[in-house]
Amino acid sequence: MRQQRWFPIAALAVGLFAINVVTRVVIHFAFKNDDGVQSGASIVMFALIGLTLAVWTFRAAQRRKPLDWLVPDWFLGTVAALLLTVLVGPFISGSQPFSDGAGNFFLQVWLYAGFAIVGTLLGYWVAVMIGADYRSRSLKAYTERSAAKPRKVVRR
Repeated sequence: MRQQRWFPIAALAVGLFAINVVTRVVIHFAFKNDDGVQSGASIVMFALIGLTLAVWTFRAAQRRKPLDWLVPDWFLGTVAALLLTVLVGPFISGSQPFSDGAGNFFLQVWLYAGFAIVGTLLGYWVAVMIGADYRSRSLKAYTERSAAKPRKVVRR
């Protein structure tokens, strides 16, 4: 099943949505009437999503070219998780997507997108800075291969 093309996309989406579910359940049961704590927990949730995407990007950048993981896996997985978070997530905590108004709905979309993009950029930049990304490793291997001297044939 792991070799299926859709598996990494679904795993990323489910993992990001699980962060949202855990945060919403904790907020619902522990801090139901405290708006300040709910706002802070939401920011922590978005930061965890950004951190998760940073780690995911760091690992993906080491194994494949950016176009091989960015467009299909990252984009589809993150958009699916975003849609699950803003459309299905509120039902978990006993609310509805537009119960607080369209402004709050779109604020969640922009926060999610912002933290996802920043987390992804951080993960990729760290991989590039330490030379662990796919391109840096390929260039290093090419340099080592071309710099190696051929064996000398010894004649007697």
